[in-house]
Amino acid sequence: MDQTTAQRLVFGMLDADGDGVVSRDEYMARTRNVALATGRREDDPLVVTARTLGAQAWASMDADGDGGMTFDEYAAWAGAEAFDTVCAPVLGALFDLADIDGNGALELSEFTALRTALNNPVINAEAAFAALDSDGDGRISRDDYIASIRAHVTGESSPMGEALYSTGAVKALGGV
Repeated sequence: MDQTTAQRLVFGMLDADGDGVVSRDEYMARTRNVALATGRREDDPLVVTARTLGAQAWASMDADGDGGMTFDEYAAWAGAEAFDTVCAPVLGALFDLADIDGNGALELSEFTALRTALNNPVINAEAAFAALDSDGDGRISRDDYIASIRAHVTGESSPMGEALYSTGAVKALGGV
């Protein structure tokens, strides 16, 4: 999958209402959704950290400060440097929220809760999990998770991205 296609898929996931613009509220809902999915309270230190990092990420993405981000704005911003400096910390904080038992890894149920809360298609969650669980121990590490997302958004090979956005998942996103 090329980088533009990968970016369109990620943008489609971020644009929860499908209006072609990701609003601050849509972006910030990600932390709230993961907190709700995992039963965490708004004052939980992990929720506070994820919300703070999310706000910092949004400020970076919404460079013109108009409260919305179009696909063209996202595509101009997104890339390896933005991922490493802005996205990886946010994704790590969201991973930590989903890691209910705090063991540094996600089991299938935690992974599915996370991906669903982030507005990803649940259709292929098991396949995406299996693609990341290369040793078959029933867990995926934080580092492997983040590395796979990085590979996907930068247009490199990503087993998780390919599984999440296979034909069935792409059709679920309206053929993006």
